[in-house]
Amino acid sequence: MNVLITGAAGNLGSLLARHLLAGPRHLRLLMHRRPLPPDLAAAPNVSVVRADLADPASLAAPCRGADCIVHFAGLLFAPRPERFLPETNLGYVRHLSAAALEAGVRKFILISFPHVEGESTPEAPARGLPEGRPASVHARTRLAAEQHLFRACAGTSMVPVVLRAGMIYGRGILMIEAARWLLRRRLLGVWQRPTWTHLLALPDFLAAVSAAIDGERISGIYNVGDDQPLTLQEFLDTVAAHWGYRRPWRAPAWAFYAAAAGCEAVATLLRTPSPLTRDFIRIGMASDVMDTKRMKRELLPALAYPRLREGLALL
Repeated sequence: MNVLITGAAGNLGSLLARHLLAGPRHLRLLMHRRPLPPDLAAAPNVSVVRADLADPASLAAPCRGADCIVHFAGLLFAPRPERFLPETNLGYVRHLSAAALEAGVRKFILISFPHVEGESTPEAPARGLPEGRPASVHARTRLAAEQHLFRACAGTSMVPVVLRAGMIYGRGILMIEAARWLLRRRLLGVWQRPTWTHLLALPDFLAAVSAAIDGERISGIYNVGDDQPLTLQEFLDTVAAHWGYRRPWRAPAWAFYAAAAGCEAVATLLRTPSPLTRDFIRIGMASDVMDTKRMKRELLPALAYPRLREGLALL
């Protein structure tokens, strides 16, 4: 099987590529500006392909002969995401799905997240519906990308798969490593209002994507998460104690929006990445809890790390 991975030079894309190297697949790792990690570029069952997802003409060659596409690529840490997310979240999927259909690709897997359904809680979990009312620009544009993919595949031989993954944790996940760095320096804070979140250990995420690639009857939307949703505040307090640090300090929501606005202003002035954006805070403050019954029935019946207490060994 020939698997094309977009965003292969990024964090999750490169972790998936390494996970798949041991299997009977040939990987096509798509890059644009950022180079691939040297170990991936030199692997014997890897082809490195260069393309620009903003340029539809550049996508025909990477898609030609591919059996499955796993789409990660996008942009997150840049100021004023409302200006670019309609292109990087939705436009990229439009261009790539058109090239995939033209090339006869059999399956298109889009990595997404449960926030696209809007606020969800243990009492009212996200059910894997094709519609929602999310508050953040990131979630709205990703939902639009999902919807476009299903419309594009309707009546064709290409199978659309959307994996709405919970918050992925484990060694090598950049956001987790950033939290560790900030905790060590007593710089990590979190808002006061409890925010529900659904976790997913990195090995279980990789297993879920592998199952989606290989599964003959996998199609549609899958919520992918562990067995124990908890609040973001509980998660951060737990990992802080596990690492031997004091728990994150608490602050009102307005303080985080103000910090994000400052980061965006400086990044806009200096033309640099922005570690925080107001839309990133908005999506972070939205609770997300998922109904994962379909995942367990069709995709991943057993998790290696069903709860955080087992997954702490990964940190």
